[in-house]
Amino acid sequence: MSSKNVEDSAAGNAANSIVECGKSLYQSGFIAGSEGNISLRLDDGRIFITPAGTRKGQLKPSEIVELSRDGVQVSSDTSLRPSSEMGMHLSCYKSRADVFACVHSHAPNATAYAVAGIEPDCDILPEVSVFIGDIKLTEYAPPGTSAVGESILPYLPTCNAFLLKNHGLLTVGSTLIEALNRHEIVEQYLKILTMAKALGNVDHLDKAEISRLQKLADR
Repeated sequence: MSSKNVEDSAAGNAANSIVECGKSLYQSGFIAGSEGNISLRLDDGRIFITPAGTRKGQLKPSEIVELSRDGVQVSSDTSLRPSSEMGMHLSCYKSRADVFACVHSHAPNATAYAVAGIEPDCDILPEVSVFIGDIKLTEYAPPGTSAVGESILPYLPTCNAFLLKNHGLLTVGSTLIEALNRHEIVEQYLKILTMAKALGNVDHLDKAEISRLQKLADR
């Protein structure tokens, strides 16, 4: 198979994966209308991202925008522009060599925490300690500006999930599946945490168990 065919195949797989991720976010009730954005970086540095102003639950592979590693649009259909949050995605890729996918939505429970300005404790559910780690609340940044990417920079070296203040949820991963899994885990966790607080009590795991779980996560 020629290198060109390999590139085309990789691009097609990336576009299809993003389309399926968009459907999953929509079916889970994490996005409405044209909310949210998704991106995927290939090993060769190319980036594929959802187009601006489109319903992410009804995307076609041909609508996914291709960018160079520096964020220059490569795809020829200039009627489709990359997400206005492209800068946030580029910040993740430039700061973390291990990040190859980003998922952003307005998942209701996570966004409620972001709107309330509450950074959740992450020493309560073992799954969160192992698969997520800390969930950081960022400073408010106007959507669609470079400030969004800048707001997550202090936490990017060690965190995989971010509550964008008055905005929504961002998760990153080494694959799109990992980024989406983290997205779902965070949303489910914050739903459970809200329910537990309504019941009047939240038990925290002790330090020894947290240390054990962190060793599992490291492995």
